Amino acid sequence: MNHHAKKRFGQNFLVDERIIADIIGAIRPEPADNMVEIGPGLGALTRPLLKRLDHLHVVEIDRDIIARLENDYPQENPPAPLFQEGIAVKPKLTIHAGDALEFDFATLPAPLRIVGNLPYNISSPLLFHFAAYAGRIKDMHFMLQNEVVERMVAEHSTPEYGRLSVMLQYRFHMEKLLDVPPESFRPAPKVDSAIVRMIPIPAGEIRVRNEKLFAAVVGAAFGQRRKTLRNTLRGYLNEADFEMLGINAQLRAENLAVAEFAEVANYLDKPKTSD
Repeated sequence: MNHHAKKRFGQNFLVDERIIADIIGAIRPEPADNMVEIGPGLGALTRPLLKRLDHLHVVEIDRDIIARLENDYPQENPPAPLFQEGIAVKPKLTIHAGDALEFDFATLPAPLRIVGNLPYNISSPLLFHFAAYAGRIKDMHFMLQNEVVERMVAEHSTPEYGRLSVMLQYRFHMEKLLDVPPESFRPAPKVDSAIVRMIPIPAGEIRVRNEKLFAAVVGAAFGQRRKTLRNTLRGYLNEADFEMLGINAQLRAENLAVAEFAEVANYLDKPKTSD
């Protein structure tokens, strides 16, 4: 059965066998891993993963692809004659039909390994969704638009460094692993792609005490990139605060490292003492 890529789901199917082998080599799946694949598509990663795993979960929104998966990997136990020593044989693949943006990853066993070729049109919201489950995740390997990966791993004081960089780097160690050219896909996207590895930072090492405040400060700082911190953070810090923090108010958001944003948020989170 032929499947035509659907633009509304941002589908571009990986077909380059060399790239597929490189990705599986980077993931290094072990049989007992609790792994979930986001958007299995036509199975480019699904098939080699299933060869190495005892079990694989997949999250898929496309009903046509779900039908293909159910045909290839029946979800019901086999009929009684196929029972092994009276024990029902469980399916090797579990299909979770629905939107990954709404999926509750806490329902899957931890520590969880997440992989996938993420739809580029919703990649940032998906990354923030996964971040909410960081405490249950061992690692993540994703195919993303190269521009997004460059922003994710960017160092401060570079053009690519921004809100996405800060909000992910305070939760994850990240590394760009592979470049993937457009011709590796069908249909070929108009952008270059890349593979990124994300490993959660242990909770005890996260420097942020109040995540909502941290997110608000980062959002305000990068809300107007060309303006100085004195202007973008005027609702949070005055001149005395900048001096206390040892931060030059004439700098822009891109000049502050992740640790400095955490320091600002923690400074603001301290209870105010009255004279």
